Order: sequence, then structure tokens, then C-alpha cells
Amino acid sequence: MRENAPEHGALRTPRAAGLAGIVFALLLAAAMVLVRLAIPEGADAMTARGFTDSGHRDALRAALALVPFAGIFFLWFLGAIRAHVGAVEDKFLATVFLGSGLVFTATLFGAAAAAGAVLAVGRSPGLPPSPVAWDFGRHLAYTLMTGYAMRMAAVFVSSLSVMGHRLGVLPRPLTIAGFVTVLVLLFVSSNVPWAELVLPAWSLLTGLHILRVGRGKGGR
Repeated sequence: MRENAPEHGALRTPRAAGLAGIVFALLLAAAMVLVRLAIPEGADAMTARGFTDSGHRDALRAALALVPFAGIFFLWFLGAIRAHVGAVEDKFLATVFLGSGLVFTATLFGAAAAAGAVLAVGRSPGLPPSPVAWDFGRHLAYTLMTGYAMRMAAVFVSSLSVMGHRLGVLPRPLTIAGFVTVLVLLFVSSNVPWAELVLPAWSLLTGLHILRVGRGKGGR
């Protein structure tokens, strides 16, 4: 019985990672879309009058409620992958993988806190936030999300893609998709609205692949 225990645990880890990756992708995508709709960027964001609309405020509240759970599932995703790789992991890549994942989670929470500050400054139901508070909170939220969180996510995706390629646990198309995601997050996401959605898209594909592989192993 004891001889089968490690193998049984090893078979469960890919399923845990796959499920966590899928849930994280869905929660993060929903939060990003809601924040984009609630706090516009560009010319539409020059005035805070649109933020007095209850729909915008409710969308932001919903996004802020989703972000902590997205962070929790991301950490589960990260931990399950490390457990699956185990002793064969490259120490350098594993350190970069873990560190970038933790910094990404911290900056994601910081962006959510900044967006929450935008919500808090408009306390009067019928009045918009002051222009200074609106601009500061909006710029801080988007800078943290697109400027810092997405670049840390790029490091996370690149390290996982390299590890997956070296160990042969990720197929070539998914590895290529990972490096494309890295390029978009590094050089495009801070300038092109909605480009950050490539991260949850990649996470969804990775989670589905890991879950499928885990089910295949469990079926044997």
C-alpha cells in the first residue's frame, strides 16, 4: 500500500494544477473586463462623471471581490506545478518562477487596492470623485496592473514555458503560445488596452492541457 502512495499523490498534482489554472484564468479575465468597463482609459477617462453611474460602480465592486480569489487560485496553481515538477526542477528557473509568481500576486492585489481607492473617493452617490483623486487612482491602478503585474506575469510565463520545454511536459504549440504571451505582456500590454487578457487566455490553455494530461494518467 505504501508503495502506491507516492504515485497516487503524483497523479493528483497535475489535476490540482489544471483546475487551479482554469479557475484562476476565468476569475482574472472577469476581473480585468469589469475593471476596464468600470474605469475607462484614454479619452473616455478624462472625466469622472461616468463613474457616478451605478453600473460602473457595481462592476468595479464585483471585480474587487473576484481579485482575492484569483490570487488564491494562482498561488495554488503555482504550488501544484512546483510539486509536480519536484526534484527534477532547475533551481535557477524554479527560483525565477516562484519569485515572479509571488511578485505578480502582490502587484495584482496592489492594482485592486488602487482601483478600490477610486471607488472609495466617490462617496457621494450623485457626485463624481474629484479630478485629482480620479486621475491619481485610475493611473495608479492601471500602472500597477499593466506596467508591473503584467511584466512579472511575463517572467512567470517564460520560466514555466522554458521548464515545460526542457522537461517535455508542455507540448510545442503551448510553449510557443507561452513565448508569444511573454512578448505581448512585456511590450504591448502597457500601451494597448485589453492586451493583458492574453494572460488568462494562456492560463486557461495551460490549465486545460495539464488537466487533460492528469486525466490520461489517472485513466491508466
